[in-house]
Amino acid sequence: MSARVNALLAKLALFADTGTVEEYLSQSTADAVWDFPANPTSGAPASLLTGHAEIAASVGARRASGIQGPGTNSQHVITNVAVDLISADTARARSSWMFLRQTLTAPAVSGAGHYDDELRRVDGVWLLARRTVSFG
Repeated sequence: MSARVNALLAKLALFADTGTVEEYLSQSTADAVWDFPANPTSGAPASLLTGHAEIAASVGARRASGIQGPGTNSQHVITNVAVDLISADTARARSSWMFLRQTLTAPAVSGAGHYDDELRRVDGVWLLARRTVSFG
């Protein structure tokens, strides 16, 4: 189970950087919730996104502005993943993240923090059900 959850978190990071929006969304439940605080680096306000449509709109906006996604030379790095099984079909994970910009020229850390994730197994596949992002 832990290896499958680690693989899920790795795919989320990879698809955020290099995948399609559809690949990215395929790693979360249809009713997934993303809880973002205000971003001290970019100045973006806090947001609470619920469901694939809202998450897709947010991902699309970040990609359109060149912040992340294919061709932006940015990278999410996930490490220090700790997973706790809550039941046969639910788990929690806490991981550290870093977001790198300018990875082709002068890689720079643009942000860092933690993800507190709630995961749900649906039809035998682990998916992200809720992500709470923190900075610092």
